[in-house]
Amino acid sequence: MSSDNGNNQYAADLSSIKEARVRISSVIHKTPVLSSETLNAMAGRKLFFKCECFQKGEAFKFRGASNAVLSLDKQQAAKGVVTHSSGNHAAALALAAKLRGIPAYIVIPSNAPKCKVENVKRYGGQVIWSEPTMVSRQSTAAKVLQETGAVLIHPYNDARIISGQGTISLELLEQFPEIDTIIVPISGGGLISGVALAAKSINASIRVIAAEPVGANDATLSKASGRIITLPRTDTVADGLRASLGDLTWPIVRDLVDAVITVEDSEIIEAMRHCYEILKVAVEPSGAIGLAAVLSDSFRKNPSWNDCRNIGIVISGGNVDLDVLWQALGKY
Repeated sequence: MSSDNGNNQYAADLSSIKEARVRISSVIHKTPVLSSETLNAMAGRKLFFKCECFQKGEAFKFRGASNAVLSLDKQQAAKGVVTHSSGNHAAALALAAKLRGIPAYIVIPSNAPKCKVENVKRYGGQVIWSEPTMVSRQSTAAKVLQETGAVLIHPYNDARIISGQGTISLELLEQFPEIDTIIVPISGGGLISGVALAAKSINASIRVIAAEPVGANDATLSKASGRIITLPRTDTVADGLRASLGDLTWPIVRDLVDAVITVEDSEIIEAMRHCYEILKVAVEPSGAIGLAAVLSDSFRKNPSWNDCRNIGIVISGGNVDLDVLWQALGKY
């Protein structure tokens, strides 16, 4: 794919990601990359953990949210922004809006993790509750839009969001140019879309692999069938990975993501334990899934991944509900 992407086949490209980097550079953290000889030995390869759990808002979402908020002209910004999100995007957008001094209206389903709701409130977002269904979330957000005239910032199906998340690849490949594979959690696809667009534009031979819970395996099914598959329900401890692909993220996932690896919740919890005990990093289940994928039999015993020697793993976030964590650790 050419870096100028003249045929506009995707919602974002390398130039929009580079523009996002300039736009957000003064507000985001350039996150560190950690490694561990112990985890390298367990995986049988070199692992480079891109720690977005140290980003503002404790998740990668702040990159896309700040890019979206800072892209608004003064007239648009004055009326504020609205989104519906159960988690990290909600807090990220509230924080980005706060830094720009504009209102943020955040529609949150009633079953959202308590720690993530508290983050939204801490950053000054106005919480509007909805029922825990996508229909209720969307209709509540539509009502808020009508009443306020605010701008809708979708959690992932938005070109500005995709471009912001892609800045992770720019940083990671500058920090460790030898990386040949990047493993990324997949849910709505905003993160992996940005990461894949940037990485493949910089080095077409880099492999981009999605990691997904067995109980929310819509990306696996979508890749297999060549169209977006939406699950009637999801069942996973990884609360950040329950969304479905969007019409902007799907073409990028379809074309540029080399494979999807699914892992059991028990493997995710085990990977979280490794992150806490070995890396000494607080990681939410969604953030640990990349390590779970690398350590899984389906990755390690697949000969087509034998030449993946230097693997970047995006630790997407660290907003973990500790009560849920203790329960999960006890369960597995």
